[in-house]
Amino acid sequence: MLLNDLLKLLKEYETENFKNTEIKGISYNSLTTKPNDIFICIRGEASDGHKYAQAAVDKGASALFCEEKLPINVPQIIVKDTKRTMANIAAAFYNEPSKSLNLIGVTGTNGKTTVTHLIQKIIEKNNEKCALIGTLGYKLSSSDEYKEAKHTTPQPPELQHDLRIMADNGIKNVVMEVSSHSLEQNRVGNCDFDGAVFTNLTQDHLDYHITMHNYFLAKAILFKGLKKGAFAIINADDEYAREFLNIIPEGVKTFTYGVKNEADIKAENIDFSVDGAKLTVKYNNKTADMNLHLNGMFSVYNALAAFASGLAMNINDTIIINALENTKSVAGRFEIVSKKPLVIVDYAHTPDGLENVLKAARELTPKTSKLICLFGCGGDRDTTKRPKMGKIADDLSDKVVVTSDNPRSEDPQLIISDIMTGIKTVDTKRIFVEPDRREAIKFLKTISNPEDVIVIAGKGHEDYQILKNETIHFDDREEAKKVFVGV
Repeated sequence: MLLNDLLKLLKEYETENFKNTEIKGISYNSLTTKPNDIFICIRGEASDGHKYAQAAVDKGASALFCEEKLPINVPQIIVKDTKRTMANIAAAFYNEPSKSLNLIGVTGTNGKTTVTHLIQKIIEKNNEKCALIGTLGYKLSSSDEYKEAKHTTPQPPELQHDLRIMADNGIKNVVMEVSSHSLEQNRVGNCDFDGAVFTNLTQDHLDYHITMHNYFLAKAILFKGLKKGAFAIINADDEYAREFLNIIPEGVKTFTYGVKNEADIKAENIDFSVDGAKLTVKYNNKTADMNLHLNGMFSVYNALAAFASGLAMNINDTIIINALENTKSVAGRFEIVSKKPLVIVDYAHTPDGLENVLKAARELTPKTSKLICLFGCGGDRDTTKRPKMGKIADDLSDKVVVTSDNPRSEDPQLIISDIMTGIKTVDTKRIFVEPDRREAIKFLKTISNPEDVIVIAGKGHEDYQILKNETIHFDDREEAKKVFVGV
């Protein structure tokens, strides 16, 4: 592709040393720059890509995308904000693949991963191909292996590259997790969404967004950008439901779902067991019974969101129900790794997420047994949720083990101290502290009985732990199986 062709989606820019040179790739890391790449200079929190522009040119970059003129004799495209307009360059380079796809975005604090997997299953049950992009990576079908992802929503060059692969493989449907960061940073700019799903909005990422209103505004970007004929799915029970409904553009088909409030798709007669959830769904003046392998009230909401998405795409309701009933749990989402005691590993890392998982686990806990919770909080993230999560664990569990999550650059003991301020009384018979997560999981065996229920929360599917100076292999599921199953 020639440099001129990359500029078709840019509105305001200047040029320096312009020459219509050939561009064979996009790079924003000088270490991985290849010959004939355009190098994008991004100003980040820790570094400034402009300082690495010469290194990128030395590696073969034939042009620069930057925010200021640089004393380097290669073509330069100068814009006000490279980070926000990187999506335009990426979309142009990959010839706007989303225009040929049925692209569905799922956003919300919790539930994005499960909802995307459920929608994928529904579309595939309808004998159509569907790819998925999200926290666990991307894959071209539900039976495919995940390709590793660094972010819930990839950076624009990776995202547009992946969408192009999907389009070129004859895939017509893509369902994607869309994070608030990606919306705020315009990572999904020039993505042509045909549908958007809102799961819920509870406290998370306030270290980045500062206020819940700002957090809402970031999520709202996905819905404000919907075109006429697209669809929007809204959780009617969420306190932000009305605000989302108010910003959906005219001509967008809207569907609501819920349990408590009136909704287009509503669940009733909900019953939980260790095998999953039974419920009745009311929709389009019909009723249908469903037996899900998924557990917990949050799983009911996730299933309803996917159900509504299927209806919005005009998929037969029998096909939708069949797909949902035949879907097993998603990796690290209320994943049962032992039966005696019942050990559940979950990704819950927000106050609302932890509350939902513990309430679901309580439904499965015999009256004569204990519910035990092990969790920690991530370092270099929103500190205000730490005492809140401590209080939730204290209020909803019989025993609590406070440990490390991904401490990153913070002292694990200080993170634990923040958590402990939310716990009413430090009863040494029910509140325990063990900073070493591996030792904490081993400790669970000494304070549990075979009929107890244990929730190991925070990391879910993750197979690593981020410490101050290194990232080590660590998987809650593996560690729990060693302790309770002996494998």
